[in-house]
Amino acid sequence: MKINLFKFNVVGFLCAAALVASFASGCGKQAGAGGEQAATSAAQTWLAAIDHGDYAQSWQNAAAFFQNAVTGEQWKTAMETVRKPLGDLVSRTLKSAQAMTKLPGAPEGQYVVMQFETSFANKKSAIETVTFMLGKDGQWKSAGYFIK
Repeated sequence: MKINLFKFNVVGFLCAAALVASFASGCGKQAGAGGEQAATSAAQTWLAAIDHGDYAQSWQNAAAFFQNAVTGEQWKTAMETVRKPLGDLVSRTLKSAQAMTKLPGAPEGQYVVMQFETSFANKKSAIETVTFMLGKDGQWKSAGYFIK
């Protein structure tokens, strides 16, 4: 089962195909290994809000790039349609984290593209791809989310 958030008019904020493609091809320069750990920690906190159904909080804690591409209401609708039916989180393990400075369709900056092997109550095996970007305030925030 492939979950495709594009059909919910959130193409702009996800940039999922571009982010996944860039992750797979390794385009962009390395942003630094130190950022990977901080971004991963921020991603796990952000994902926990989604796991608890607090979609509004996850949108508020996302990067401006993300918020400019999708409204809070669009995000909530997408999560209720796509994420909520998967059920409770069973497990989530970081599979990979790659620091980058360039991603297709996104402004230059510091990014970390992470993939998690995830199991939900209603989907035993999923891959979550989460992209975080470093903001001007020094905080890592979500710039993209995709479940496969």
